[in-house]
Amino acid sequence: MDYKKASVYWTEKEASSKKMAPEELYQEITRFIEQHNTCALATADREGFVRCTPIEYTWMGDCFWMLSEGGLKFRGLEESKNVCLAIYDTYEGFGKLGGMQIMGQAEIVEPWSEEYLALLQYKKIPAENLRRMPITMHLIKVVPESVDFLCSALKEQGVDSRQHLELHC
Repeated sequence: MDYKKASVYWTEKEASSKKMAPEELYQEITRFIEQHNTCALATADREGFVRCTPIEYTWMGDCFWMLSEGGLKFRGLEESKNVCLAIYDTYEGFGKLGGMQIMGQAEIVEPWSEEYLALLQYKKIPAENLRRMPITMHLIKVVPESVDFLCSALKEQGVDSRQHLELHC
């Protein structure tokens, strides 16, 4: 198996692809993100432990926000803030593909901080309800850095169905 050759397939193909203007692409990406509410969050530690967790997200302020009771995803987050999110439609055939991978940096938001309370307000979750819980809900914030977006419908706009966007937050 030639892993190196296989790993550069899309980057080599992208070199000659028909690209969408970054502003338009960002709008398409945002629309897709807003049409969904669940992603797969991948984390890993330096010893090779990998965890991929299905989790609900909120898209607010150009970032992903995820409330969590805890779990093994935090084992990876303790050592590495590099994460990958995957959001996708149900597969219905090559002509109806929709999905994306988002690479980014995660941070744990301090409970009851201004950011924490802002998310609760945005989601219309009364803070007092969470304060009464026997555990503290952790808030993971992911700042996206790059997106690989696959959407068959983009071909109708005269561009390739796979698009890449680097974000500079």
